[in-house]
Amino acid sequence: MSRKYDAAITGTGQSGPARAARLNQEGLRTAIIERKLVGGTCVNVGCTPTKTLVGCARVAYAAREAARFGASIAGDISVDMCRVRARMAAVAGASNRNVTDWLERMENVDLIRGHAQFVGPHSVAVDGDVLEAERIFINVGARARIPDWEGLNEVPFFTSSSIMDVDFLPEHLIIVGGSYIGLEFAQIYRRFGSEVTVVEMSDRIIQRDDEDVSAAVLEILEGEGIQFRLQADCLHARATESGIAVRVACENGPEEVTGSHLLLAVGRIPNTDDLGLDKAGIESSQRGMINVDDFLRTNVAGVWAMGDVNGRGAFTHTSYNDYEIIAANLFDNDPRKVTDRIPCYGLFIDPPLGRIGMTENEVRASGRRALVGRRMMTRVSRAREFGDTRGFIKIIVDADSEEILGAAILGLSGDEAIHCLLDIMSAHKPYSVISRAVHIHPTVSELIPTVLQDLVPLQ
Repeated sequence: MSRKYDAAITGTGQSGPARAARLNQEGLRTAIIERKLVGGTCVNVGCTPTKTLVGCARVAYAAREAARFGASIAGDISVDMCRVRARMAAVAGASNRNVTDWLERMENVDLIRGHAQFVGPHSVAVDGDVLEAERIFINVGARARIPDWEGLNEVPFFTSSSIMDVDFLPEHLIIVGGSYIGLEFAQIYRRFGSEVTVVEMSDRIIQRDDEDVSAAVLEILEGEGIQFRLQADCLHARATESGIAVRVACENGPEEVTGSHLLLAVGRIPNTDDLGLDKAGIESSQRGMINVDDFLRTNVAGVWAMGDVNGRGAFTHTSYNDYEIIAANLFDNDPRKVTDRIPCYGLFIDPPLGRIGMTENEVRASGRRALVGRRMMTRVSRAREFGDTRGFIKIIVDADSEEILGAAILGLSGDEAIHCLLDIMSAHKPYSVISRAVHIHPTVSELIPTVLQDLVPLQ
């Protein structure tokens, strides 16, 4: 059976439903295809449920810290993981239902359940039916990478998706991977009450960030009792009577880490291996990322790639921006492009890290003259008042253009305060626009002008 549409979207992740809504608004008959959970990673096993867990863990942590603030909570603080999971499922489930209902209400859109595979440049097969469309938008997302380690096929393990089903407290959770996903789960489960060990092959965690950021995050997490094994090599897993042992051939410490459960957080791979890209002539990298230009067009006319599969940003917010870029170019006569956007992301431990623009290492490598301002959170009134002075603020400015090049705010409300800098960067305005502004006291944001008034040359 063959059906013709004006447009087809493979996947209902962040940019898919918004794309469907705009196509619906334009009166274009559209098919949006989903083989698993409507809403994709973010809604079901990513941002929404994990940040719900972060919120639960923060309450448990605050309860244990109550005496420091003069509050009295009798007895030991324990966490009911069944209730935690139920709350997480309720929040994520509501988001899933909202997206599903939104799609099903669109007059010109058909929500089709099944696995889409290309059978030609402008046709996809879904469980035996062939859908033809002049415009096709690939939005199939990514999944957790499973490494090819010796012994891994002989032991049970979690990924960032499967751990969402856990309704018990692991006695000792070993997490392999010291980047954003691994560190968020490390703090979550440590605050729930598990012993946690993070194993990282590099010499420091969160390699994409500067050394001072990595060191500060490490100090925060070690301060909460999380153990780290860095420079781990020749990883090997084996079953033990009490759980799982992971070999970490490090210079310091025992050669093995033994725990009750194992979580793999070693990156993600695009869901393109079973998409039939070759049948459509769509080019991709060796890692499976679909090659796109600055307007997110593939090498096949009338086919675009959005979200995690295009290698141009693996975040929910960049996926949505992909939708905006394509819509602006297709319908609004507004030539927006990927290189217009400024890199920005957050590490949602507590306190969080907000990161925008270039790192200090990248600025140095560029050879440009730069200025830098720094302030420890110990000198921020709001942080002292709320009893959390961990972290710092760092802002880097181009010495010639006076535009902000990048910033990191690790600390209380850092993921929110960073946005006033991001907006100025997007407007290509000089840092003085913020440094001369009057911000509300007492907030974290009020210290940003102060930091910018005390810039020194970047050495």
